[in-house]
Amino acid sequence: MLSLSIHGKELSIPLIQGGMGVGVSLERLAGSVAREGGMGCISTADCGYREENFATDPEGANLKALTEEIEQARAISKGKGMIAINAMVATRQFEQAVRTAVKAGIDAVISGAGLPLDLPGLVPKGAALIAPIVSSGRAIRLICKTWWKKAQRLPDFVVLEGPKAGGHLGFKESELLQNTCRNVLDILSDVKKELQPFEEAAKRRIPVCVAGGIWDRADVTRAKEAGADGVQMATRFIATEECDASQGYKDVLLSASRKELKIIHSPVGMPGRAVVTPMLRRLETEGRIPPLRCSRCIKTCQVNEVAYCITHALIEAVKGNREEGLFFCGSNVDRLTEMSTVHEVVTDLF
Repeated sequence: MLSLSIHGKELSIPLIQGGMGVGVSLERLAGSVAREGGMGCISTADCGYREENFATDPEGANLKALTEEIEQARAISKGKGMIAINAMVATRQFEQAVRTAVKAGIDAVISGAGLPLDLPGLVPKGAALIAPIVSSGRAIRLICKTWWKKAQRLPDFVVLEGPKAGGHLGFKESELLQNTCRNVLDILSDVKKELQPFEEAAKRRIPVCVAGGIWDRADVTRAKEAGADGVQMATRFIATEECDASQGYKDVLLSASRKELKIIHSPVGMPGRAVVTPMLRRLETEGRIPPLRCSRCIKTCQVNEVAYCITHALIEAVKGNREEGLFFCGSNVDRLTEMSTVHEVVTDLF
């Protein structure tokens, strides 16, 4: 696993940096990973939270920031690697964010938090690589059938996310709580089997990168031996100097242990893994923290009923506010013990 070839384009290392919102993976982290030869990923989720007009015009602030972040990440990368976005299907700005990124010259669009069945219609053929995030063979079969029927398109690559990942997870909440989910490398064989007839029809390979619990070189080796073409990693990049989150955010993760992690039910409508903080404890006792305002982020959000505002919670987290923040992370958070750099992480892996 020395490099990664994706539909005629080459990464010198088979590594994708997972998209982390809000504001955890923006231009600095994505550009730095790309500079090392991997695929750096900007999360589109409320990426404009730093803009002065975000409170009054979140949609405009997000799209303006996204364009600027892609340009800055490209400059940081020095023309190496690739720059991608991670766009959540569940967000109201999903379509606009993807179109804006394509216009700005993004190399790849990675999409999850729902099935991106309409993604080919948002990315003209040849404009950028397109990839879904899935957690089962059934999901990739449905996506491939739909894309082929609608647009004669197939994924350029696939991100297979397992149950040990951070943030929103594509598994049943009950299975996550009972720890009965299948290992990502076991699911990999299902995904590759489902992809095979589509690869034959398209006369090309569709690489699969596994995510969730990837930490060191041994994990990369195991993934390769199981048939993966590459890996996606997120949590380990949080404790790097280049990560776009505040030092306060990084300190919360650096001090967290696996015992402090909890599977939560997100307003997005999916389960997720996060550090237990005062905000989550408050939810346990009060049941609901009414939003003070709506940033119009999630398609299904009912502001008068939602348990809490996930945008507010994630923005406060990225600022380092432990009291009000929601801190997503992967299951390996207890291995995050000291600060490093992107170069050091990549060197250790490859």
